[in-house]
Amino acid sequence: MLNPGSIGVFDSGYGGLTILKELQRQLPDYDYIYLGDNARAPYGTRSFNTVYKFTLESVNELFKRGCNLVILACNTASAKALRSIQQNDLPLISNEKRVLGIIRPTAEIIGSFTTTKNIGVLGTYGTVKSESYTIEINKFFPDLHVYQQACPLWVPLVENFEHLSEGADYFVKKYIDELFKKNNSIDCLLLACTHYPLLIEKIKKHIPEDVKIITQDTIVAESLKDYLNRHDALNKACTRNGNTIYLTTENNELFNKQASLFLGMEIISQEIQFTK
Repeated sequence: MLNPGSIGVFDSGYGGLTILKELQRQLPDYDYIYLGDNARAPYGTRSFNTVYKFTLESVNELFKRGCNLVILACNTASAKALRSIQQNDLPLISNEKRVLGIIRPTAEIIGSFTTTKNIGVLGTYGTVKSESYTIEINKFFPDLHVYQQACPLWVPLVENFEHLSEGADYFVKKYIDELFKKNNSIDCLLLACTHYPLLIEKIKKHIPEDVKIITQDTIVAESLKDYLNRHDALNKACTRNGNTIYLTTENNELFNKQASLFLGMEIISQEIQFTK
């Protein structure tokens, strides 16, 4: 029997707040604990083993704080760590707790957005290198063609408040142009990093008007609602007071300032250090 607890939402930094915001909108009664590992961000260029180690540490921290369900609201963590945690660690930790990612829910429905069957994926170097999206999308839509492009400078632009600057346009256009050189019939563009929605207006300026831009916030929230409906015991173990706790491994005053950019409201966070 699970003790009631909050839903955990983890990201390497701030991007997962875009997922959390939509979860709060669609599932407002639930309690959440958000953990950003900002002290060790970004994860995008780190090795598989390092991302796995850091992600597992954060998952365990959320479990210790009473979460029975943890969402990896980070594409890099979902790509590099989720499978190992689900298969190797969860059986040793608990047969009842769950860790979910954000790649599979996106892959399950991405085919409904394209008519040319050519999909562009914009992500971090780590997500692109993992080939996770290509593999998962082809499981559900084997006739689709997936073209990936790493955008290593987009996350720093967002986290340094430069995403609205004129200088950001150069790097937005640079990576989009590189993607469309691979296939100019791409009609569906997936933002496979939770930071990227903050660049969406600049992205729109540099793509054809008929190209659809897909963000993950709504997809993940709707997928979680469905998951909870299908897993009654886990759903009943989620507390419902409409509260959210924000945790960061970096300076909490900085986190509060940055988080307001993603959430559109002021928050108060708590700085933590992992305990062994």
